[in-house]
Amino acid sequence: MSHLKATALVMAAALLVPVKPTEAQFVYPPTDSRLVIDNVVPLRPAKVLMNMDHDAFSGRLPTGLYYTELLLANYKGSNVPLEVVTILHDKGAYLVLNDAAYDRFKHTHTGNPWKGKIAALQAAGVAFELCAYTSYNNGWLNADLLPGVKVDNDVLLRLIDLTQQGYVQIQP
Repeated sequence: MSHLKATALVMAAALLVPVKPTEAQFVYPPTDSRLVIDNVVPLRPAKVLMNMDHDAFSGRLPTGLYYTELLLANYKGSNVPLEVVTILHDKGAYLVLNDAAYDRFKHTHTGNPWKGKIAALQAAGVAFELCAYTSYNNGWLNADLLPGVKVDNDVLLRLIDLTQQGYVQIQP
């Protein structure tokens, strides 16, 4: 595929992006830029494991959720299969708490500000899983979780399991 065709396809795909770009979406320079893209990476079927074990942010959005949105945006409109499983444990696990549990954990009265993003990602096919050990250590029960969040008996074994199934791990 020619560089011009690839650029046109990428620009067309960028128009399909449902999320507002914040810091770095589709890193393609404007056509009047002197920057040359040397590697135009084609979309291929992918199995992705988002390993969210720490409290990291890109601006005001948790980095793992932001990266997941970017990944989905890259695949949106294509017929290329994408499977994403998000594993939450340790310091990053609180993102999947319902409003009451979130308020107790964060000592606030705001509710979980990420529940809408997580619900939208789930609707797009992203699975969210929580480590039982992290849940146990924080006193969280299944009733404290957002709808659709599954609990894994052992996060390390689950990470190994998904890796053996061919998932590529991203640790935002």
